[in-house]
Amino acid sequence: MKILILGGDGYLGWPTAMHFASRGDEVTVVDNYLRRNIARETRSEALMQNPNLHTRCDVFEEATGNQIDVRIGDCADYRTLYTIVDKVKPDTIIHYAEQPSAPYSMKGYDEAVLTFNNNLTSTFNLIWAVIQCVPQCHIIKLGTMGEYGTPNIDIEEGWLDVEHKGRKQKFLYPRQAGSLYHTTKVLDTDLLWFYVRTHDLKVTDLMQGPVYGLSTEQSLLDDRLLPNFHYDDIFGTVVNRFLVQAISGVPLTIYGKGGQTRGYLNLRDTLQCVQLAADSAPEKGELRIFNQFTEQFSVNEIAERVKRAGKLLDLTVELRSIPNPRKELENHYYNPSHHGLLDLGLEPHYMTDDVLAEMLETISRFKHAIDPEMISPRVRWS
Repeated sequence: MKILILGGDGYLGWPTAMHFASRGDEVTVVDNYLRRNIARETRSEALMQNPNLHTRCDVFEEATGNQIDVRIGDCADYRTLYTIVDKVKPDTIIHYAEQPSAPYSMKGYDEAVLTFNNNLTSTFNLIWAVIQCVPQCHIIKLGTMGEYGTPNIDIEEGWLDVEHKGRKQKFLYPRQAGSLYHTTKVLDTDLLWFYVRTHDLKVTDLMQGPVYGLSTEQSLLDDRLLPNFHYDDIFGTVVNRFLVQAISGVPLTIYGKGGQTRGYLNLRDTLQCVQLAADSAPEKGELRIFNQFTEQFSVNEIAERVKRAGKLLDLTVELRSIPNPRKELENHYYNPSHHGLLDLGLEPHYMTDDVLAEMLETISRFKHAIDPEMISPRVRWS
């Protein structure tokens, strides 16, 4: 396939690009380094120093013999994105080109408006570029399980059958996001659903849980191919953050009571899920939604798992509850369905002690670069 990846420099975008290129697909990546720039501005740089996209692709080609085409450009600029889509004529477009941090989106007005404009404009521009250039193209958009919030009923896979006063209809499952970032993802879904209905687009929306991990089959070839591994309070997911805290001797910072429960998945399973979606496109006029995670844990359960894995490496890992900087339920019901990708053949990598210990060993090689001041929460929801 010809695959265009928007946001190809990101934590997920770069491994996705290597994954598809390694199996022989024609891959083009687009990025404007927005996430890198924000990370520098907020003192939230990745643990490893990642080369720029052109250098990464040169290293990747030298290690594997496979090529990835690079376009530096802003997907929120329509003429830029239109030109790239019209030139590449992709079969599949994978859309990661959004400001990905909930804390950043809640930092203040400037951060909120950047998140709002970038995320919605990028999605809107993508839709119109597909309509005008490649109407048969399959759009794969990365959503988030955070769109659903934590309702007191089971979370279905994207859709809900509603019966009201004797009549029935299927609707998008109600969303109640907990941050502005997650709200932009809700609006993404609404935009896509509107244009699927009006222009018969083919769209897969992946409602992904928090991802952990820092190695893939390709990144093992050279440290310069590692993903952008963040451990700070703004871009770092809770598992990655806890692992770095364990290595640096900083007590694991549990927000509030620690009962917040979410669905998690290994970075390698993100690659599996996106491939499964790409290899089985929906029909024209179909918005297909998958809940993309493999296991669910509370924050307390993750902390205990990291502590247990630390013992395998003779690490003394302490836990510390701190006031929750976010507005969220700390004890709640959480039961989301997630059978769609399993039905397509997903073979999960589970969060075992050995998996966490292996990550700890890799992180320990970069211990000298850890800045403990980047870990404690610097953004409050109100």
